[in-house]
Amino acid sequence: MSTHDAERRGVGRAGVPGPRTAPPKAPRSPGRPSQALSSRTRTRLAAGTLLTPFFALFTVAMIVPVGYALWLSLFTEKQSGLGFDGPRTVFDGLGNYATALGDQAFRDGFRVLLGYCALYLPLMIGGAIALALLLDSALARARRFFQLALFLPHAIPGLIAALIWIYLYTPQLSPVVAAMEAGGIGFDFFSSEGTLPSIVNIALWQWLGYNVVIFYAALQAVDRSLLEAATVDGAGNWRIAFSVKLPLIRSSLVMVLLFTVIGSLQLFTEPLILSRGSGSAVTSTWTPNMYAYSAAFERNDYGLAAAASVLIALVAAVLSYLVTRFTNRRKEARP
Repeated sequence: MSTHDAERRGVGRAGVPGPRTAPPKAPRSPGRPSQALSSRTRTRLAAGTLLTPFFALFTVAMIVPVGYALWLSLFTEKQSGLGFDGPRTVFDGLGNYATALGDQAFRDGFRVLLGYCALYLPLMIGGAIALALLLDSALARARRFFQLALFLPHAIPGLIAALIWIYLYTPQLSPVVAAMEAGGIGFDFFSSEGTLPSIVNIALWQWLGYNVVIFYAALQAVDRSLLEAATVDGAGNWRIAFSVKLPLIRSSLVMVLLFTVIGSLQLFTEPLILSRGSGSAVTSTWTPNMYAYSAAFERNDYGLAAAASVLIALVAAVLSYLVTRFTNRRKEARP
């Protein structure tokens, strides 16, 4: 046996066992880190795969139209020379925005929207909450029937709903107007005083049931043990509704309020249909959306229409921010 082999086996030159040398450590298996990395990579790939269709649709349906509207709002058409060559598109900067903001009709449209929101928002939010609480109460019967009956108007397209109510508002055709006149109640739904309540009524009829379903679903998710504990503590139905149920569905309240505010700014179909009726007080520029529609398709001023649309979008964004900020502050202020 050679000296080298003896030393490797732990035997010295004189036959005395020498110090054993530890065998070299095997390298750590890279299995776990690589598996973690591959799992993380798979998660990212799955998330990217699922999010790609959303971002693609969001880009096509939101980013591109908004970008095109911004670009279009910076240009206007002017006649060249004596006008024989037809109009030409020229860069106008913020001229279209100044024209829209300086137009009294555009500003009056926002005043109409302000009055509409002042009447529509309390009736919509308050009515939806009240009906949802009634459906959620122990005294409610035939819940499914009433849910369907309340939600059914939302399934009707807005154009059809407006036409139905115009028929019910027309004195020569409406049985409702005939019954009101027989009872000594005279009300002109198409007058300057009656137009706004008439439009609010159409919007309430179509959207109230939708919001009731949202609130009712949120109330059904409330832990029943909390309600039983409140009952044991002596809280009545009103106290339970306003001190227990409503605070627990706050997220649904904020969502419905936000969507209702944005939807109010999009008021277009109902007044447009009413403006086609005889004797209607609704003009072609009654709301900001109608102003943009009139500028584009009646006056062929697409730059002004784009500028008006961008201004409406900015107002919607600011109101959305204020609503969420206000509700978040109230949440933080609570102990």
